[in-house]
Amino acid sequence: MVSLDQLKEEVKKALSSGKVKYFIGYENIGSGWQVRPAFIRQPEDVDRLVWTPACFHNLVRFLHDEKRRRAREKNPDIRPVGLVVKGCDSRSINVLLQEKYIERNDVYIIGVSCELTGVINITKLNQHLNGLKPQKVLFGSKGTFKVIVDDREIEIEAPDILADRCLECPANFPVIADVILGEEIKRNPGNRYQSISAYEKMALDERWSFWQQQFSRCLRCYACRSVCPMCYCDECVADSIAYAVTAETTADEKAQKTRWVERNPELSENIFYHLVRAIHLAGRCVDCGECERVCPVEIPLRLLNKKMEKEAKELFGYEVGFDPAQPPLIACFRDNDPQDFIR
Repeated sequence: MVSLDQLKEEVKKALSSGKVKYFIGYENIGSGWQVRPAFIRQPEDVDRLVWTPACFHNLVRFLHDEKRRRAREKNPDIRPVGLVVKGCDSRSINVLLQEKYIERNDVYIIGVSCELTGVINITKLNQHLNGLKPQKVLFGSKGTFKVIVDDREIEIEAPDILADRCLECPANFPVIADVILGEEIKRNPGNRYQSISAYEKMALDERWSFWQQQFSRCLRCYACRSVCPMCYCDECVADSIAYAVTAETTADEKAQKTRWVERNPELSENIFYHLVRAIHLAGRCVDCGECERVCPVEIPLRLLNKKMEKEAKELFGYEVGFDPAQPPLIACFRDNDPQDFIR
């Protein structure tokens, strides 16, 4: 089991030695059981850190902010940023390395093994507790969670409340790290695409109707894009107000900027936004599930990205984020690649 004391000690050591600029981990929200990202800058603040089944955030996304901050500063501190990563999160780092967005020495990685568990799905937890309010959610013995409710402890089998992405995860152990905590216990994910099996049984017109219904509810809040570790473009083709501006950009250039999609949440605009984003994530999405988790109207975005992941694996034998030296999917070509689409 991952030792919280050991995690704190490793973070404290990295900060005390000046090895990292600051460290990003997790801390509790108030006195509750849920957590949020924690930015630790001083060794004495490491006691704020926690490691629980509620640590579902993919912290790799914060590397975008650090890179942009460095670009604005005249004399930036170029020391690496420290980061706690799970198996899926570590694959995000590999994708950013593949795409030359970051360098390996930009980040100091403490990897934590999910062992036989992972992170929980809050909806599943609430359904399991049937109205009871948890005070704490902790890792239990191998393959279980401990939930403290009304000063009594309830032990729950991990698969009952695990996030779907954890049930299908091919990498519950970090694939890249400077320090790794916990045991390398391989969990058999079974059918890695079980969550999309019902969708794949739909006829094409049923699928189209399904997505029209889902996308009609989209508010275009862009939370899915903001939380995604792969969405780092300064200029987004699917957002008319997000574009690169330099000191030389004129007001006329801003006004005449091509708008591929309008911001108003009409169905046609929503469909364009989500499909363009899904295509841009093909061969890049590591199934961290953050986009679906933060969606305020609960659009099943993971379903769309998981289908793209399956297509990449079955058509091209491509798996995301396991090898930083592997070229990105869109940069790969083989003489025997399927070419049935060519007429």
